[in-house]
Amino acid sequence: MGFFEILQSIIPIALFYSAPLIFTALGGVFSERSGVINIGLEGLMVMGAFVGIVFNLTFADTLGKATPWVAIVVAMVVSALFSLIHAVAAISFRADQTVSGVAINFLALGLGLFLTKQWYGKGQTDMVSQPFYSTNIPVLSDIPILGPLFFERVYVTSYVAILFAVIAWYILYKTPFGLRLRSVGEHPMAADTNGINVYGMRYIAVMISGALGGLGGSVFALTIALNFSHATIVGQGFMSLAAVIFGKWHPLGAMGAALFFGFAQSLSIISSGIPFLADVPAIYLTIAPYVLTILALAGFIGRAEAPKANGIPYIKGSR
Repeated sequence: MGFFEILQSIIPIALFYSAPLIFTALGGVFSERSGVINIGLEGLMVMGAFVGIVFNLTFADTLGKATPWVAIVVAMVVSALFSLIHAVAAISFRADQTVSGVAINFLALGLGLFLTKQWYGKGQTDMVSQPFYSTNIPVLSDIPILGPLFFERVYVTSYVAILFAVIAWYILYKTPFGLRLRSVGEHPMAADTNGINVYGMRYIAVMISGALGGLGGSVFALTIALNFSHATIVGQGFMSLAAVIFGKWHPLGAMGAALFFGFAQSLSIISSGIPFLADVPAIYLTIAPYVLTILALAGFIGRAEAPKANGIPYIKGSR
């Protein structure tokens, strides 16, 4: 197999696995930039995956080919509302944000599995009949060299994720809203003095995080898993959280880290077609993304400084 063929087998799969991580990591960036730690990204992905699959199964016959697109929008709305639990606990009641995030993870999985058993009579849902399908992107797939690498047999969701990262960067760094959001994460008292509603901005940021986490989970479920069970989302939320830190709380940095972790996740799928990986035992390639996540965070970050008020509840009038 030539080098070009190897790339042609790697890039679409790596993009495919990266998209859910990019969406969820962007949600983490918004939340943490506002000063709220969100360990609950895994739970938000679980909720998004559950809602996306159940909606898809329920309305596939009615909505036809539009089903997966409507399903991910519904998953975004439900996950944004679900994230309010974390927002109320962390912002209004000033609970420990790490504990609140962990509770979200347990609650989402428990609720999803309970309702799955109630509605489907077993520990997992049926397989969806209207998932996202890979496609050749018109015009772009005809470009020599680049076309076959990046625009053949790809999922549109992969490019939507990259577009979202650019939009998130623009919002955070080029708009008044982004400046306000970052200010409440760096120095909430100064922001409050300047008339910015610290609690309101943090609520909005956590809900954006919920919506993007739900989007990531539903995209994962409707492109990769195709059903919902206890093993649909296993660690992708924590990988996304790692991408936030590895990307230094910057949308484009988080996207780059998510692409790296997505590539690591795809290794076990593409290894059989790559000569130098074909003989590596499958178990090593399965654990590779988690090992690479730890190594990346442990060795390559350098001085990654979180927003100064991250994880600190704001008490109006305190110094």
